[in-house]
Amino acid sequence: MARTVVGMLGNTADAEDVGQETFIRFYHAMKQYKGEAALGTYLTRVAINLSLNALKKRNKHRWLDFDNKTAWQMADDDQSTRKDEKEVIETALKQLEPDFRSVVVIRLIQGYSTKETADMLGIPIGTVLSRLSRAQQKLKEMFNLTTHTHGQR
Repeated sequence: MARTVVGMLGNTADAEDVGQETFIRFYHAMKQYKGEAALGTYLTRVAINLSLNALKKRNKHRWLDFDNKTAWQMADDDQSTRKDEKEVIETALKQLEPDFRSVVVIRLIQGYSTKETADMLGIPIGTVLSRLSRAQQKLKEMFNLTTHTHGQR
């Protein structure tokens, strides 16, 4: 669940708040929890919903710039370390619209099945597949830009 929240919001105070709020909400709703879904699935769905709410509070169309560096510049700084690669991936994920980001985080990063992803997000399987395809294309374009920028130096 923590990876889901950090994948959606980045390693921020918002992510910590959403993580805590997820468990607070579960604690208050324990009597209503019927065990129809696995506990991890249930908590992930709550975390995704809270993450989406947190993202809505942020400026929707703002592209995050880490100290005025783009993802491509960050990649050029030092591509040899896993930390930098992780930052590039996190930056790219943050540039995806929340609907696409949630599908990527749940399906690809968390490893849930397409059906589980659809159930968690409350959308049809076809929508999961469509969003996943579009998100992967956008990420591919971002990473191709990174490669071309690095190759021009």
